[in-house]
Amino acid sequence: MLNSTIKMTAIMLLVALSAACNADAPTVVAPSANRPPPDRPQLSVGTSNGTIKVEGAPGDLKFQAPEGWVSEQPSSNMRVAQYRLPGDGGDASLIVFFFGPGQGGSVEANLDRWIGQMKQPDGSSSKEKAKTEMTTVNGMKVTLLDVTGTYGAGDMMGGGGATGDKPNSRMRAGVIETTKGAYYIKLIGPEKTVTRWNDGFMAFIKSAQLK
Repeated sequence: MLNSTIKMTAIMLLVALSAACNADAPTVVAPSANRPPPDRPQLSVGTSNGTIKVEGAPGDLKFQAPEGWVSEQPSSNMRVAQYRLPGDGGDASLIVFFFGPGQGGSVEANLDRWIGQMKQPDGSSSKEKAKTEMTTVNGMKVTLLDVTGTYGAGDMMGGGGATGDKPNSRMRAGVIETTKGAYYIKLIGPEKTVTRWNDGFMAFIKSAQLK
C-alpha cells in the first residue's frame, strides 16, 4: 500500500514538472530609447471654454536701462519694471507694464487713453499735438508716442505719485507687441527731465529682446 502511494505521488510530480516546462515563459519588455515619451502638458492656461493658450510670464522681455536711471521695486505685479529718472526739473517715472496674452487693450485704445491724459493750455485737443511713430525692434512691432501738456495723474498706468494736474509735462510711451503679449512702456514727468532722458528712452526701447 505504501509503495503504491509513493508511486502515485512520483507520477503526479512528473506530470506537474512536465506541464511547467511546456508553459509559455513570461514576457519582459525592456525600456526602449526609441519609444516616444508620453505626452506632457505644455506650460499653459486653460479657459472656461476649453481653449488652451500659452501663458507669457512677466519679465520675458528684457531691457537694458541707461546709466543714471534708478531702479525701484514695482508697486504691483502688473509692473515688470519701474524706474525713477532724476532731473533738474523734477523726477520723472518710467514703468513697464505686462498684463498677459491678449490683455491690456489694443495699441490704438492705449494711445487714445494716453493722449487723453494730456490737456493743452489753449483747450485744444492733444491729438493735434501728439506724435506717433511705428518701428521694429528685434523683429517686434513697436508703436511710440510723444506728447506734451498738462498731465492728469492718478490713472492705473500712471507714474505713481501724487494725483492732480501737472503742467509742463511730457509723456513718452510705447507698446511693444510680442508673441507672448504686449508690453506697455510709459515715461511721464516734467518736460525738461523727460527731454533730458529722451535718447535714453529710445535706447531702452531698442534694447528690448524677447528671451
